[in-house]
Amino acid sequence: MDILINLLPHLVNGLSLGLLFGLIALGFMLIVGVMELINLAHGSLFALGAYFAMTIINPDLSSWGAIGTWYMDLSLGLRYFLGLIIGSFLVALVGMGLEVCMRRTYGKKAEYGLLLTFGAALVIEETIRITWGSGEQFLPVPQMMSGAFIAGDMIYSTYRFYAAGFGAFMIFVVWLFLEKTPFGAMIKAGAHDSEMVRALGVNLTRLRLYVFAFGALLAAVAGIILTPIWGLRPHVGVDVVIPAFLIIVLGGIGSFWGAIIAGVLVGLVVAIVGAYASQWSLMSMYILLIVVLTFRTRGLLGKKSTLEN
Repeated sequence: MDILINLLPHLVNGLSLGLLFGLIALGFMLIVGVMELINLAHGSLFALGAYFAMTIINPDLSSWGAIGTWYMDLSLGLRYFLGLIIGSFLVALVGMGLEVCMRRTYGKKAEYGLLLTFGAALVIEETIRITWGSGEQFLPVPQMMSGAFIAGDMIYSTYRFYAAGFGAFMIFVVWLFLEKTPFGAMIKAGAHDSEMVRALGVNLTRLRLYVFAFGALLAAVAGIILTPIWGLRPHVGVDVVIPAFLIIVLGGIGSFWGAIIAGVLVGLVVAIVGAYASQWSLMSMYILLIVVLTFRTRGLLGKKSTLEN
């Protein structure tokens, strides 16, 4: 019983991290499924969303006069909400621009798309360095989300609970969108057979544009929520794209619930291993991947994916 009580904070940390991992992986998975492309710029879009939000939440408006004073007099909670919404949609627009650049790679070897998104990741990261600097940044959060509380004899981070709840809420919203809306049905159909979708009269070019924007938006949302836990630096995207790819492979490429289960599983494993052997925390998710793929080559809930065609 004492062991379980001692594990509770680490389980909470792992759950919040896992749900956000799942959210990151969902955006990554949608792009892989519909566009048959591994987007190496996904992590950079994650970071860009956090930087946009930071600027909106706490901008330098000293030269804006009364308007700047009025804006900074708004509550931090309202500015945080604006940063979350506006920052995410700005990254969605960046994602749309990237998809337009990628159109000349469609129908060609997969290496062309990989190289383009790799180059885009480098461009976005360097743009972040030029605009915001290379040092560690801080994304302020409302007071009601910060701090800690005591339950029993253990101390818990308030923000971790907020992050876990928001991650679960966003996953539910994405599920509703994919399962209950006509556009969600088109996305799922496009992930299975894009040529059939085109034959049915769906504008595949527009579908790809919107899917890429949606995937970028999910990356940005996860970036804004996860930044207070992970920290904010220009190369944080590199720390994100590898776990995102690992999770969709672990869960099964193209599987919604596979990505969520794998994300939570990875988060829990990393948190629990980190509690007792911190030097093995990151290694643990790779060991988990090897173990699962040894027995299930297509992942936990995977079926034949577009990458196998």
